[in-house]
Amino acid sequence: MNWKNALLATATAAMAVTAAPAAMTQDAAQAQRPVFDIPDTITIFGREIPPVVKATAIVNGAVITQTDINERMNFMLVASGQQIPPEQVADMRQQVLANLIDETLQIQAAAAEEINISDEEVARTLAAVAEDSGRTVEELAALLEQNGASLETMRQQIRGEIAWSRLQQYKIENFVSVDDDEVRAVLAKLEASKGTTEYRVGEIFLSATPANDQQVRENALRVLDLIRQGASFVAVARQYSEASHAAVGGDLGWIRPEQLPAELAQALPQIQLGSVSVPIKIPGGYSILAVQDRRTILTADPRDAQLSLKQVAIPLQQGISVEAANAIVDRFAEAATNLGGCGGAEKLASDFGGQVLSRDDVSMRELPPELQQMMIPMQVGQATRPFGSLEEGVRVLVLCGREEATPGLPSFAEVQQQKRAERINSRARRYLRDLRRDAVIDYR
Repeated sequence: MNWKNALLATATAAMAVTAAPAAMTQDAAQAQRPVFDIPDTITIFGREIPPVVKATAIVNGAVITQTDINERMNFMLVASGQQIPPEQVADMRQQVLANLIDETLQIQAAAAEEINISDEEVARTLAAVAEDSGRTVEELAALLEQNGASLETMRQQIRGEIAWSRLQQYKIENFVSVDDDEVRAVLAKLEASKGTTEYRVGEIFLSATPANDQQVRENALRVLDLIRQGASFVAVARQYSEASHAAVGGDLGWIRPEQLPAELAQALPQIQLGSVSVPIKIPGGYSILAVQDRRTILTADPRDAQLSLKQVAIPLQQGISVEAANAIVDRFAEAATNLGGCGGAEKLASDFGGQVLSRDDVSMRELPPELQQMMIPMQVGQATRPFGSLEEGVRVLVLCGREEATPGLPSFAEVQQQKRAERINSRARRYLRDLRRDAVIDYR
């Protein structure tokens, strides 16, 4: 795993440990499960010295320094795997400062309610994050240090996420309810919507007022540039978004357009699958939407199938020429075509010095789109075409079983949970807005 993926894995792990339970949908939890070692992008074969510490903002007496901003920016850049163009650094710095102010307000508000996050709890979470990324805490510290960040900025973010999660539970979640009539109304609408489309959506929300609307829009465009340059939407959402679901990478789960504000509902069907929208003006700020998937309500879809798979992975010698690699891949592809069923995976791996991994709970939708298209028409016992890279080796997936999903209405409890999460998110936004309004912030 390279350092970019390591930090992205670290960010994902922190999300899993600290996210508010009510904001985590069942789909979001499933999306975090590893699927073998398939890269996100596949090819189908045929520390500087830190600046002088000075106050940048004082939030109700708590100081945010230039070093705090620099380290948080560097942490975000390492996690997203991107660099900010020089002309955009100043504006991005302001956005990071705004997020640090919000984080400080959240920690202060939690402390005011006697919700205190101990150093030991943060340390336990940090240790779990490091373990999930395949490193010790010391190794993680060294990785951050090499890239101009530190464990301290990570500890602060963990502390802020835990504090905000518990504060929402104390001040909001315990007082939010969804009555049975509301749930029944949603289920009736779903039944009436049979055959229409719903979307798996991610959102980055930046709040704006009439006084700073233009600046926020420009910041939103720069955030969009980061994503278009290849930055992870999840990592960018966690660092920049001001919505409560930022802790889960901006994931809104499966939604229909009519569940969103009118401006977003109108734009959603126009966004291509796998694409990201331009900043969309909505009441209170700007939203950037990412359409990660779509499906037809209460209609059978082969991509909803649960698969039993074997992965046969073979290594390629370091420094091997493209011609030599192609020859090996051609032989591997031919052998995979004549596999003779799922039971032949072990022999195929042995013949090419590879290894076999097995899983019985793979959702078709967890796979990259290219593999989904290959596997939809496949029969049990067949293998995909080889995929991978010279650096990471080549692999095939062998289909050992398929359980087709039977479309049906979500359960009463699932609808109730989603409605409750929507209401919590809305109230959390208003609560954070009130904290900003009442804060004494001295910019230096």
